[in-house]
Amino acid sequence: MFDIKLIRENPQLARDGLAAKNVQVDLDQIAADDEAYRKELVKLDELRSQKNTANDAISQAIKNKENPKDKIAAMKEVSQKISELEPQVKELAEKIQNALIGLPNIPHATVPVGGEEKNEIVRTWGEPVQLDFKPKTHIEIAEGLDIIDFQRARKISGANFILFKREGAQLERALFNFMLDVHTTQHGYTEVFPPVLVNADSMTGTGQLPKMAEDMYKLKDDELYLIPTAEVPVTNIHRDEVLNIDELPIKYTAYTSCFRREAGSYGKDTRGIIRVHQFDKVELVKFVKPENSYDELEKLLNNAETIFHLLQLPYRVLLLASGDISFAAAKCYDIEAHAVGMDKWLEVSSCSNFEAFQARRANIRYKGGDVKKPEYVHTLNGSGVALARCVVAILENYQTAGGDVVIPEVLRPYMGGKEKITRR
Repeated sequence: MFDIKLIRENPQLARDGLAAKNVQVDLDQIAADDEAYRKELVKLDELRSQKNTANDAISQAIKNKENPKDKIAAMKEVSQKISELEPQVKELAEKIQNALIGLPNIPHATVPVGGEEKNEIVRTWGEPVQLDFKPKTHIEIAEGLDIIDFQRARKISGANFILFKREGAQLERALFNFMLDVHTTQHGYTEVFPPVLVNADSMTGTGQLPKMAEDMYKLKDDELYLIPTAEVPVTNIHRDEVLNIDELPIKYTAYTSCFRREAGSYGKDTRGIIRVHQFDKVELVKFVKPENSYDELEKLLNNAETIFHLLQLPYRVLLLASGDISFAAAKCYDIEAHAVGMDKWLEVSSCSNFEAFQARRANIRYKGGDVKKPEYVHTLNGSGVALARCVVAILENYQTAGGDVVIPEVLRPYMGGKEKITRR
C-alpha cells in the first residue's frame, strides 16, 4: 500500500512518483483528511483514557463505600462523547484507506521516467539463431508435429487456450520440473505447491485488487479468484505474520497454472500460444530485509537468467520505465527470449522489487536483533519462468529443416532421453 508517511513527510516526491506512473490524484485532500484523522484520534484516545480513569475512580469509591453517583455521571458523559467521535474517526480512516489502496507504488530513483519507449536494454546473452532455411512459426511446427491441438482447445474452452499433446505435453512437464530442480538445488529456494484459488484478501495483499479486478477470473458463487500468478498465494503465505530477522531472506519457488482474462485484449494473438488465458509458470518469491532488497533483486534476475543459459536460448534484459512497470512494483526487469520463426522478442519473465508496498497491504513484518519493533519486509518476485512463451522459443529456435525439433540437452533426461521431437 502507498505509504501515508510519504505524503506527510515528502509530498513532492509522492507527486513526482505518481506522475511517473501516469497517476493524477489530489494528495492535498488526502493530507487534509489525514491531519483531521490524527487530530480526532488524539481526542478519542484522551477520552478513552478519561473513561478508564473514571472507571478506576468508581471502583475505588465503591470499595471505600463512597457514593459513586457523580463519578458515574461524569463517566457517562465521557462515554457519550466517545460514542459520537468513534464513527467520525472510523469514517476518516476508511476514507484515507480507500484513497491509499488505489494508489500505485512509486518507482525507484534508478527507473527511467516515461512509457515503453523509455525501456532500457541492460544486456543481451547469445545471438538470435540464424537458420539456413526459411524458419517456421511455432504454430506451423506444432501442427506439423501434432503436439498442440489448437482446434480442439478452442472447442473445449474457446479462444486463447492450449491443448498440449504427446511430446508437447511432455515438453511442458519437462520444463517446469527442470526449472523447479534448478531453483531448489542450485539457487536455494524452498518449493511449495499452493492453491490456485485465493480469497479477496490475498488478491488485495499483492495489489491485484481492487485495481485489476476486471482482468481476474472470479467464481460466481464464492469470494474466490483464480490466481493470475503464483506470486499471489506464495506472498500471502506470511500475511499477518511477524517473521524472525534470522529467517530472512525467505525464498520460495512454486509451479502453478495461472489464469488471466486480459480484459480488452480479445482479438490479439488469437492463434498460437503467445497470449492465452491459462498458462503454466514457475514463480520465485522472496521476503528480504529492506537494506538488501535491491541486491536481492539482481540475484533474483540472475536466477531467472540461468534457465535460459541452460536451455541455450538467446535473450535480452530490459529495465522497464516508470510507465511500463506494474501497479505494485518499484523496479522491474523483463527478460525477453528471441523466437526466430516469428522474429520477435517475447517477454518470458518479469522480476520485480515491491519494496514494502505489498508487505504494508498484507501486514508482513519482521523483527529481531537490533530491530525491536516490527518493521515491514520487502517482497520480490519473478517468473522463473513463464512456460508458454518459453515453449515458443524452444520450438522455433531448435527447429530443423525437416520439421523436427531438437530437444535442449538439459531437458532430455526429463523426456525419457529423447533427442528430437519428430512427426509420428
